[in-house]
Amino acid sequence: MTKYITLGLLLFSLPMSWFLTAENLVTDTSANEEKAKKLIQQVDDMYRSTASRATMTMRVQTPNYERSMTMESYTIGEEKMLIRILAPKKERGISTLKLDEEMWNFFPKINKTIKVPPSMMMGSWMGSDFTNDDLVKETSLTDDYALSLDESGEIYVITLIPRAQTVTVWDKIIIKMNKENYTPIEQAFYDEKNRKVRVMSYREPKQFGGVILPSVLEMVPLNKKGHKTLVLYDKLELNAEGVEEDLFTLRSLKRRLR
Repeated sequence: MTKYITLGLLLFSLPMSWFLTAENLVTDTSANEEKAKKLIQQVDDMYRSTASRATMTMRVQTPNYERSMTMESYTIGEEKMLIRILAPKKERGISTLKLDEEMWNFFPKINKTIKVPPSMMMGSWMGSDFTNDDLVKETSLTDDYALSLDESGEIYVITLIPRAQTVTVWDKIIIKMNKENYTPIEQAFYDEKNRKVRVMSYREPKQFGGVILPSVLEMVPLNKKGHKTLVLYDKLELNAEGVEEDLFTLRSLKRRLR
């Protein structure tokens, strides 16, 4: 099941589909929507391998203040993710665990674990412009949306329209991709009045373990002037050794950092 492209987010790994060549794509997918699905799958999973380990910096910018956090993240496939905040000191140890479509936050100052209810999925994650749903990726793009691919220009443009049964706040999503290397360029979200309300940009490609990937993610809510959130990948290890299943448990979530 392919889901939101983000931190998932935001946070983040790479499948075997990344290694498809243009010839394979043409041969294996003849229908427009099927080709779009393959492209979406590549972008959605591009930061995710069998297991990954990353160190990131998240910068939240508003007209009134700026704040920065250093984080470490671990993933296994699409189902498991753990994020720990390393700095600043006042937020050190706050952690987020994702298991399938469920999510928990641990707050060391009050020694409490809180499960995020479905009603809070569109709420802000750690005061950023990313939502809890961006991390959990509850919506399946290829299953819950009708896809159309425009490849007439210099880039791929994929338009996603929610199916009748799909529960989502987005009336349309448009994804732009580089034709040469299939890296994502932009993902735009539209509301029920067909207004573009936020844009996710992928920038500054770098080499991580022999693979070229965007090293900067930028989320800009267009209905909040002067707001944006940047996620900068300082390190990203794909197919990481030592990332084990027992890391993704509620017990591990509450482990305090030294």
